[in-house]
Amino acid sequence: MATQLWQGTWLGRSPAGDQHRRSREVVRPTGGIVRGKFPSRKNGRMVHHEGLLELDAIYLFEASPQIVRYREQPVTIKYPDGARLRRYTPDFELVLTTGEIVLIEVKPMRSLKDEEVRHKLDCVADHLKRSAQTFVILTDEIIRQEPYLSNLRWVYHQVPRVSPSVEAGRIAVRRHRHRFPLSISAAATVFGECGVDPYSLLLAGHLRCELGQAISLDTLITLATEADHGWFWISHEYGF
Repeated sequence: MATQLWQGTWLGRSPAGDQHRRSREVVRPTGGIVRGKFPSRKNGRMVHHEGLLELDAIYLFEASPQIVRYREQPVTIKYPDGARLRRYTPDFELVLTTGEIVLIEVKPMRSLKDEEVRHKLDCVADHLKRSAQTFVILTDEIIRQEPYLSNLRWVYHQVPRVSPSVEAGRIAVRRHRHRFPLSISAAATVFGECGVDPYSLLLAGHLRCELGQAISLDTLITLATEADHGWFWISHEYGF
């Protein structure tokens, strides 16, 4: 499966990101699905979403340090269903820091109770397993865990339009590591002297904080260590 080894940064109204053409285009939008575009920092372009659950999933992808980049409707797969050959387009393709590619289906739990939907996804999963391709179904019960989702959305929206470089973040953390733990407000003051913000460092995985309760400016943040393996997980089983 072809992927581009590019990681972008959103630069105001002039993104220079991943040139991606969706495998499946919605020609005539119907029904009550809320479709839109999200200005992705990781991809340096607008990412399409079909429905609010996909939008919530995008926030998790953007916030996860284990995910380098992602694409919507990346490829159309042909899979066997008995004697028939059918087509399937996953909702997203993730590229992890390990280089592994994960195909994602975003589905409400209520939809998985439908026999036809369940049968289709079981066939897809069996086919991809034979191809040694990781396939994960993310439901609303996984994506919309609270207060995790609200906290991550809040952190994401505090990040400045142009984030500090990776190297600038590392230098700032090394310089001030002796000060931790710090409240978010105190960290903003300390790192502000270096032109860096704590929110970008959280998303980069340099810092971490407790997401099990509502975040505020008084929330304590700590340094991430190698033993932490990430400050939150979407699917711990699959490494992201």
